[in-house]
Amino acid sequence: MASSGSAYLLLDVAGTACALPRSAVAEILPLPDLHTPPAAGGWLLGFLNLGGAPVPVIDLATLLGLRPAVAAPGLYAHLTLMQGEAVAYLVDRVADLMTVPDSAIRQAEEADTLNGCVAAELVIGERLVHALAPERLLTAQERIRVDALTRAAAERLAALPHSV
Repeated sequence: MASSGSAYLLLDVAGTACALPRSAVAEILPLPDLHTPPAAGGWLLGFLNLGGAPVPVIDLATLLGLRPAVAAPGLYAHLTLMQGEAVAYLVDRVADLMTVPDSAIRQAEEADTLNGCVAAELVIGERLVHALAPERLLTAQERIRVDALTRAAAERLAALPHSV
């Protein structure tokens, strides 16, 4: 009988091995040119124009405090477009997609939660990988501010004439 497990997308985030539940990720995209309004900064890199709708792009390493905000994205950077919410996270690299057996998933120690964002530790071979909880990545206040900036970006985009 096959053991059960959960699918995770393995990520490199500023040299830290992290993972997102596969079910939380809608799409993986190469890093395109982003619209960077004056209000962007810190961990909010700017907006991706996805079919005419602005999607906020957040530098996951900066958000988690793993890298200063001034670092430029690397050659292999990817965006992980999240399922069910209009947000994309910049990661240094999407490394793999794998099913992790339930026996290799353990609750994270409180001290190792990267600001409360780690839900579990995945034991993969000889290493531990931080399994991130997507719903905990942004605080309620951060979500409100990002949503307001996204609405402003959508209004500015809508005010432009359509190309012919």
